[in-house]
Order: sequence, then structure tokens, then C-alpha cells
Amino acid sequence: MRRRDFITLLGGAAAAWPLAARAQQPAVPVIGVLDGSSAAGAERRVRGFREGLKESGYLEGENVAIIRRWAEGETDRLPALATDLTRQRVAVLATIGNAAALAAKTATMTVPTVFAVGEDPVRLGLVASLARPGGNLTGINFFIGEVAAKRLELLRELVPAAVRVAVLVNPANPNLETTSRDVEAAAKGMGLKIQFHNAGTIDEVDAAFTTFARERPDALFVGPDPFFVARRVQFALLAARHGVAATYSLRDFVEAGGLMSYGSSITEAYRQVGTYVGRILRGMKPADLPVVQASKFELVINRQTARMLGLTLPDKLLVAADEVIE
Repeated sequence: MRRRDFITLLGGAAAAWPLAARAQQPAVPVIGVLDGSSAAGAERRVRGFREGLKESGYLEGENVAIIRRWAEGETDRLPALATDLTRQRVAVLATIGNAAALAAKTATMTVPTVFAVGEDPVRLGLVASLARPGGNLTGINFFIGEVAAKRLELLRELVPAAVRVAVLVNPANPNLETTSRDVEAAAKGMGLKIQFHNAGTIDEVDAAFTTFARERPDALFVGPDPFFVARRVQFALLAARHGVAATYSLRDFVEAGGLMSYGSSITEAYRQVGTYVGRILRGMKPADLPVVQASKFELVINRQTARMLGLTLPDKLLVAADEVIE
């Protein structure tokens, strides 16, 4: 072989080697996130998820990719969105909300799935037990439906004269029966008279608040629901317009102008989901990861909204509050 031909051949091989090496490198794992609520105002929750991933050494855009699907509070869209994510060949699914977890469970029995739900996942049929989930699912229970008594107690402290409390729920919520039972039991123990109202569409929410303006309940208890979260600005505006003192399950409502919320820290729940997703990407199996029970709860109050409603914030509530939004 002539010297010139040898150098040309060597140079071509050297140029081709990096391309071949890169082609053999493993693809970046993809995480599918299915959220029943809205992308609007979700910065805090997304940040919590990223922090959890970071604990396991994963950074979005560097060594992991994320595909997000938001149902915008329309739970009937979740099955199709879950199926779409499984077709994307995601390495792990992360689901937020009861309906999203159930949709994922129906869509796949093989893709590892980490859920965040507001009710006992055993009762929902997601896992065999908390300690040994079995199957392809595990996750976090953030007790969004199990704090009804505490929410009513805090509402009574803020509105001590309250006797009649309206309860607004979405009839399509899979957790409706549990929420209704818990609210009824708590109200009975406190001597409160409650009246349930249903709303599953924007027009029905408007109609419910028109009813509140006519019947003048002393306060309003808004049930936990992804559709309600997606419409939190509408809730805050209507409650202010009709002068209704309302309590919500998540701080998202209070940040949008709502009066008060009490419940598990949704940011912390997202962080824990991210942590479990990272551990699964590292090789652990959902069946070997016990379901985490939320331990961080937060009380958030909007002082400006309280003033607008003519309410005086008791010192006891101010001391107990994790945050008072000015």
C-alpha cells in the first residue's frame, strides 16, 4: 500500500470512530409525567419534581428527558394521555392525582410507575400493600382527602360564627365517596350543617356560586379535585365577588387569591415522586419501594383576601400558618 493511501485510510477511520462510538452510547432515559391538573402556575410543583430527580443524579436536559402531559382538570382525557405516554417508550411513568394513577394502571402493567395520590392506594386498588406494593406501581399518598376534619376546624377558627357550610365537589372525582364521608363525619362532630353542591364544568361552577350568593352559607368547603385546581383563578374570583369565605385543599388556590388552604405540601409530594423515579432509573423496582406517607402539611392564608371579606385573622391561626400571603 502506498504511503499516501495509508494516511488517507487512517484519517478516514479516525474521523469515523467518534461517530461509531457516539452511536453505541446508550440513549438518554425518558420520563413520562401524567398530571391531572394544569400546566399554568405549576412552576413550584415542577421544581419540586426536578429537585427529587437531582437527588439521584438526574438533570432534565442533561442525562434525562421528560415528556409531560396535562389533563387540564379534564379527567376523561387521562386514559388516552396515559396510553400515549406508554407508546413513547418511556422508562418510567410519574402520575399526579388519583385518576391519573388509575389511568396509568389500566394503560400498562409493565412500565414502572410512581404515583402521587390523595387517598389510600390500597383502597384505590393500585398496590397490594403499602410496605410491599407488588406489580409495577409505587408512590406517595399525600392524604388530600383525609384532612377534612382539620380543614373544617381551621375554617371554624377563621369564621367562628359559621354554622351552615356549603361543600362543593366534582361528581366525576373517583375520590368523591371518601371525601363526602369524611366531610359529613367531621361536620357532625363539630355541629355544622352542611349542604353538598356538584360542579364538573365551568358553567356548573358559576351556577354553584350563584346559588351561594342566593343562599348565603356561612362558609364554603371546596373538595379536592384536579378540575378545581385547574380553575383555581375562577374560584378565587367568584368567592371574592360573592363574599364567600372558602377553604381549599392546596396552596395553589391561595396563591391565586383564595382565602385559606390546608393539606399536604404538593411541592414536597412532587419532590418525593422525583426521588422515587430517580431510584427506579438507577435500577430499583417499584415492587421493592414501599409507599411513602406524606408527613409535611401546610396552612396557607391570604391576608388581603381575609381583609376584603371583612375577616380578622386570629393570632392562633397566624402563628400556626406556614405562610401568610400579603
